[in-house]
Amino acid sequence: MALHSQPVTINLGPQHPSTHGVFRLRVTFDGEVVQDLEPVFGYLHRGTEKLAEERSYTQVVTLTDRLDYVASMTSNQAYMLAVEKLAGIQPTERGMHLRVIAAELMRVVSHLVATGFFLQDLGAFATPLMYCFRERERILDLFEMLCGARITFSYMRPGGVFQDAPEEFWPALKKLLAELPQYIDELEGLLAENEILLVRTKDVGVLSPQQAIDSSASGPVLRASGVRWDLRKVDPYEVYSRFEFDVPVGTRGDSYDRFMVRIWEMRQSLRILEQAVKQVPSGPARAEAPYFLRPPVGDAYAHVESPKGELGYYLVSDGGISPYRCKVRSPSFINLTALRDMLIGWKLADLVVILGSIDINMGEVDR
Repeated sequence: MALHSQPVTINLGPQHPSTHGVFRLRVTFDGEVVQDLEPVFGYLHRGTEKLAEERSYTQVVTLTDRLDYVASMTSNQAYMLAVEKLAGIQPTERGMHLRVIAAELMRVVSHLVATGFFLQDLGAFATPLMYCFRERERILDLFEMLCGARITFSYMRPGGVFQDAPEEFWPALKKLLAELPQYIDELEGLLAENEILLVRTKDVGVLSPQQAIDSSASGPVLRASGVRWDLRKVDPYEVYSRFEFDVPVGTRGDSYDRFMVRIWEMRQSLRILEQAVKQVPSGPARAEAPYFLRPPVGDAYAHVESPKGELGYYLVSDGGISPYRCKVRSPSFINLTALRDMLIGWKLADLVVILGSIDINMGEVDR
């Protein structure tokens, strides 16, 4: 006997002041099957873009690292590139190498967090997350040497970085680069063929290449759909054009591919880091630049390949010491536009998995 049910619309979230917790989905279900959904943002809104108009260009750095607070260094980097483009500042060679080293270490940190919490969303209790956090803490030790902080890294400045790396940083980094590959192998060996992970993620939440492009997705979400697009290759910035590395892509565009692309990308980041350490030149870590910058009247846009995708800053100058306008192009926000295509037709339990596979950070979604 067939049972007829009426669609019901319910709210999922917000329930906790972090990550997915300040995100609400208004979902229409037929039983457990998703028929329609509407993402609802704004619970973490802090007015970052408006606050930037009241601070000097250098002071805005401390706002950028509060956006994607799991990848603060790349937020610093994107903003600094826009400021330097606007003000006509050329960073030093050593400063650019230090930025790349910080950014690639940050990519590994972000992907470790994404992997650990994705498995947590799948129902794995603590073990994979602790494996990821174990290595994350070692990288945060290095960041503490660079800038004295472990979460919000106000490290980069116009012309380079806040300060040069201390002597003890380099042997610690080389030790990490020697040991980290085996831990990534261990993590992949633990998870990649896990029966539960395969059943819950293979062919689940498929995003076709055309859908990914049409929704302006970027980062691992785009590359998991088979689109080989990485700003470090197609529009190189800093000194990325000097390094050899590959751009991993998926074949299905499902939740499993989005998980695996992040694992593969961590290995490529280690390749870049090994080359950067060998090539880092001597010299000053920062070019001379006034604390109170007064860029000429005009505008500038700069972007980087952040761990989550294309992160861009658009700045407008009126000749004063503060940006006249500041606009952030955040990948977490843009990648969420593909969520509806990925979720319709799947069930409530799959909803959590698919959302987790996107790897959003609400700090840069709401800004």
